[in-house]
Amino acid sequence: MSISIGILEVTGFTPAMVALDAMEKAADIEVVQAELNDFLGTVIKIGGTVDAVAAALAAGKEQAARFGVEPVITLLTNPDPSAMQIGILSRQERSPLLEQNVVLGDSGSTTPTPEETPGTKMADAPQFALGFIETQGFTAVFEAIDSACKAANVEVLAKEKLGGGYITVVIKGDVAAVSAAIDAGKAKVGSLGKLIAAHVIARPSSNVLALLPK
Repeated sequence: MSISIGILEVTGFTPAMVALDAMEKAADIEVVQAELNDFLGTVIKIGGTVDAVAAALAAGKEQAARFGVEPVITLLTNPDPSAMQIGILSRQERSPLLEQNVVLGDSGSTTPTPEETPGTKMADAPQFALGFIETQGFTAVFEAIDSACKAANVEVLAKEKLGGGYITVVIKGDVAAVSAAIDAGKAKVGSLGKLIAAHVIARPSSNVLALLPK
């Protein structure tokens, strides 16, 4: 069975997580790693059969493009082991600029196989929603998330920085509450900063949760 690695790179954390969720729900793939590039970008690395990875990349690219960005994708068939160990899979590192880790998920010590971790099926997905508010500017996101939490019964799960003033806050709750909270939050960004993305993922895949900053 031919094994492949798929790469999707996109500007912004929210489009990357939405793309990841779509990829896992579209095909039986393994999420290998995610990596931040310190300059607004997020890279998602997936593994599986050639057909599964190709289908997942197509689904991820389509969803990410809805945010007005241009995702870059590539599919590596039977990648060279040396290239995998040294060049493609990254060891954990910490960005002094962002003051956080830039490799999310496993450090990637082995080449994935389709049998190791099958893609998350809808039946296994959590029965709640995640909401993302991404802005350029800290003040804007702080105002947005305060408004979001006051508007509905939601929990703040994580905060992610990408450099360039990009910052994402992630909330959790039932779909109706998260939708109301995101609507309230994005309405508050206004002149305080630039709204990059505001999105709700219903029943997120397990790897979206696993890759959120702790």
